[in-house]
Amino acid sequence: MTLRRLSICLCAPLVACSEPPEGPAAIRLVDLFADAVVDGTPAAAEPAESAAWRFDGEAGTEGWQAGSGVADLEVANGRLTGRSTDDFPIVHVERASGIEDDDLLHAAEVTLRVSAGTEVSMSFTGDEKPILPAIIGRARTFPWTARATVEPGEETRTYTLRSSFDISAADTRHVLLRPTDAEGAEFEIESVRLIFRKEHLASSPAGVGWHGMSSAFRETITTRAPEVASFSLALPERPWLDLALATIDDAPVTFRVSVDGGDGERPGLDSIVFERTVSTPHRWEPAAVDLAEFAGREVTLTLAASADGAGTPALWGAPVVRNRLGDATNGRPQGVVVIVGDTLRSDHLASWGYSRVTAPVLAGLASDGVRAADCISQATWTKVSVPSIFTSRYPLSHTVHQMTDRLPASAVTMAEVFRDAGYATLGLSSIPFTGRMTNLHQGYEEFHESSSLPRDRNAKTARTYLDRLAGWLDRHRDVPFFVFLHVADPHSPYEPYAPYTDMWGQPGDNEEYVRQQDAVREHIQNPLMKRFGMPTRAALEAAELDPERYVEYELNAYDASILAMDLEIGRLIERLQEIGVYDRTLIAFTSDHGTEFLDHDEHFHGHTVYGELNRVPMLLAGPGVPAGVVVPQTIQSIDLMPTVLEVAGLDPPEGMQGQSLVPWFSATGAEDAADGRRRAHPAFTEKAYSGDDDVRGVEEAYSIVLDGWKLIHNARRPETWPEYELYDHRADPINTNNLAAEHPERVEQLAAQLAAWRESAAAEQLASDEALTEGMSEEDLERLRSLGYVQ
Repeated sequence: MTLRRLSICLCAPLVACSEPPEGPAAIRLVDLFADAVVDGTPAAAEPAESAAWRFDGEAGTEGWQAGSGVADLEVANGRLTGRSTDDFPIVHVERASGIEDDDLLHAAEVTLRVSAGTEVSMSFTGDEKPILPAIIGRARTFPWTARATVEPGEETRTYTLRSSFDISAADTRHVLLRPTDAEGAEFEIESVRLIFRKEHLASSPAGVGWHGMSSAFRETITTRAPEVASFSLALPERPWLDLALATIDDAPVTFRVSVDGGDGERPGLDSIVFERTVSTPHRWEPAAVDLAEFAGREVTLTLAASADGAGTPALWGAPVVRNRLGDATNGRPQGVVVIVGDTLRSDHLASWGYSRVTAPVLAGLASDGVRAADCISQATWTKVSVPSIFTSRYPLSHTVHQMTDRLPASAVTMAEVFRDAGYATLGLSSIPFTGRMTNLHQGYEEFHESSSLPRDRNAKTARTYLDRLAGWLDRHRDVPFFVFLHVADPHSPYEPYAPYTDMWGQPGDNEEYVRQQDAVREHIQNPLMKRFGMPTRAALEAAELDPERYVEYELNAYDASILAMDLEIGRLIERLQEIGVYDRTLIAFTSDHGTEFLDHDEHFHGHTVYGELNRVPMLLAGPGVPAGVVVPQTIQSIDLMPTVLEVAGLDPPEGMQGQSLVPWFSATGAEDAADGRRRAHPAFTEKAYSGDDDVRGVEEAYSIVLDGWKLIHNARRPETWPEYELYDHRADPINTNNLAAEHPERVEQLAAQLAAWRESAAAEQLASDEALTEGMSEEDLERLRSLGYVQ
């Protein structure tokens, strides 16, 4: 099926009806705020004390109690003291008052001393009574994100803890504090304080931050009525102001934008170009302000908010002066949409040889563009793989390996490159790993976290996000744009939308699958897999269930979920066509990893580096991409970023480890080429050591694919596993026939290359946040903190 209405070859630029407009594509006011003039600042509000505890009075423990893992809790010398009896000690308190349902936790401050340990962390629950064993069990699988590194010793220090997730005030009824992660440590807590967003904004000067409404975040300028923030700008040829407005109080706030056209006077009421009163809090209201009458002039642009109460916060979301393109594209894509279909195996797509037509829209894109026949992901779970896709770095280099790891701020993401080039940037994340939990919101003006999604749809996210994306594209049809669309429809639980539920099964199959899943759960040993309902073959047999029939239920639903996702990608193409930018938009599609359906007697992903987990689709279609090209060589997920940047005509950042596929765009066969950029490169996958007690599969493994062979080095493994496994990559892509004993010389050769790569990739690690911020000015450091780039 051919989707693109205009075939475009690599050497034929798009026809443009006019020259590109003069001036920058985007002028972001958040980037200019340090030089803005702010007048009319009201007095800071007094800090609220309803969520603060000190232990130097007569109230004893202030209601704090010893949970599990704590002994000898008492107040001594004005401090709450105790001793940890295991590695997860908890002290907790129930808040008696001051809980506002519509507020959000900004941060927690804990002043304490510990004799040993590496971190202090905090969690919350709105339940009537906290069930500590269940809370601790979940935390061992999904660690608390409000955490800070502690410095044990004799000195008392104050630590600021910020969660990667929105925590509503209503969910802070019970405060749980883990003062240390070391068994046998002594702790002394001087004070604990919760700071909520209303309090924080009411007492902070105007500034830049990363603020969300219902978990849809924007780079934001915050002011407090009646503050006025003024910016000196040189407007481009076709200017308009793109922004969104929000409040967090029930009282209405009036937002005004004024422009002084260069007569030397400060803007006044007669220069107001936009005015809107926002009366509904906790939501963004997009707005567009036409500045055409001031085109090409030096102006002062002013943001002002008024309200009945002085100090009322006003939030100006992602305010950007943009330059309309009109029909001009300069031969490059106007828009770039990178789609990541979570947990999608390439062998479940017809373009990669699958018997079922699960993705006709993707097949059409592959026909209209370039398809990678054999793409290998650099990790086999989202947390680690997506940072590789968006930094073009191996996990050993980007340093994200475990649940709580964050991408260092020194990384340059694909979104940051497009942001710096003036593109409007939007991210839509379907699970926490692809958002600020991993610091992957870097470079986005607007970012929707997975917590913004309806809770009743589980992992099926494409439909909701396409609805949101449609409106955003309408508003940005005249400017360059970059979109990261992460959809999780193929991910478990395997519950596709109607009418796809019975697409390849029989009525009642889904109910029978759920019944069997419930029956086998008690036989699943691994806590995480028990939670997800992902049995081993042995567990299914212990439950006296047919493993093949069980997997058949799953595959029918898995394939139907892919089809439902594919339909939504078709809706994206329709919308791009409707607004007239489809032929100017580059679409890239890939997946972060595959998943296992008892291929090696397990379920799920992240536990090995076998083929069912690291063979993923990759395709590109759009301007600058020829139609009908198949890249025959084995490539890597990290090759996507350099390819997209080269097609877009943007300079690559230093340190990318992937290779652009553009040299293959002129080739339709597998013949060798003199161009060194087209020679075969090895492809690597990592499964890092986690240190967990409940390890599935192999503890630590690495693989290399080169010259049609795949070698796996099981660096940490069960006693029954071999150290090396060798497979014919083409004939045995799922890795079921180990040929290591038959080809020892090949094992030796590839093992040496794998070891050399590991050493090289580790030597190219990104600078840590500590190293990056050493010697940085407090102003620059606070800006990084305010945007969530460092903690």
